[in-house]
Amino acid sequence: MGDRIEPFTVEVSQDELDGLRVRLQNARWPDEAPGDGWTRGVPLARLRGLAEHWQSGYDWRAQEDRLNAFPQFTTRIDGQRIHFLHVRSPRPDAKPLLITHGYPSSVAEFLHLIDLLTEPEPPDGQAFHVIAPSLPGYAFSTPLSGPGWAMGRTAAAWVELMRRLGYERYGLHGGDVGAGVSGTVAGLDGARVIGVHVVTDPLTAANVATFMPGMADRLDAADPVDKAILDRMDAFRREGSGYLAIQNSRPQTIGYGLVDSPLLLLAWIAEKVHEWTDLPVDDDQLLTNVSLYWFTRCGMTTAHTLYEQAHSTDWGPPASVPQGFAVFGADETVRRIIPAPAGTHWSEFPRGKHFPAMEAPAELAADLRTFFGPLT
Repeated sequence: MGDRIEPFTVEVSQDELDGLRVRLQNARWPDEAPGDGWTRGVPLARLRGLAEHWQSGYDWRAQEDRLNAFPQFTTRIDGQRIHFLHVRSPRPDAKPLLITHGYPSSVAEFLHLIDLLTEPEPPDGQAFHVIAPSLPGYAFSTPLSGPGWAMGRTAAAWVELMRRLGYERYGLHGGDVGAGVSGTVAGLDGARVIGVHVVTDPLTAANVATFMPGMADRLDAADPVDKAILDRMDAFRREGSGYLAIQNSRPQTIGYGLVDSPLLLLAWIAEKVHEWTDLPVDDDQLLTNVSLYWFTRCGMTTAHTLYEQAHSTDWGPPASVPQGFAVFGADETVRRIIPAPAGTHWSEFPRGKHFPAMEAPAELAADLRTFFGPLT
């Protein structure tokens, strides 16, 4: 295949759609769990409502058309099929921007963001040519070619992708896994990268701190800010890390259920969207993301990539390009965890959390324009 880039169109067969509806119609439902609200997982009423909408109200064909309104392509890099959106701005001053999603997400996360970047308001704002790949093992970047697809290898594939597209200078943006990949690309390809912009929130920062060697020892429980960080880290270990522990240790086992059961897949993703958001996410956008996982059977392969990252030591060289941080749901804890050097772009937003491209796309787009506008 060489460097060949081929056009791609999302085309889910009617048999696949009918099969999903039959599975949802014949789902076996448990009794409501004891306890209140979300304390033990997704409440029965919430999941029933989502499943019923997925079965009879949600219009996949309309969402398929929405995805196909963006030019899409595939190419093969390092033996792996890579799917990506490549949406060029009509503006002659547009800058290339490579945006990377995280877990449990997909390019559907960016449906409300892309137009704001390619054709910005106000019209004199910085515009972008948007390149949005599906991470290896996610959605249409499947099947997974084999082991080893942690962030370092993915970042090297992104460098090659931008070379194939002919971009000499480009910016980077990401959140969650996408933030790590973006930072690694900046370290690998600093001569071409103009800057890297990432999003975070207090919960995500505390979760990352849980895995940072010695972080807990550097915090003083007598300090109110440090205590808030320690409490979040402890809560994540006790209450929020089960999904990650399973995938980091037994991805194959949980993968059978994620590929075979639409209810498990829906609950698995809907729980994280609920826990990691502060502003409402449209149910149709949530279901488009879940549908991409379902139709491509990528629940298992995404779990395997999380396993690979948990067992990887390949973080690549540090980045030396301009860096920007956008903190959603901001409080004083994030600055303590991420001691950004002087001159770093730092924006704080009171609302939103882990998925600002879905929760607050206008605010995120504006911050991207502010950060990348003066960079060349």
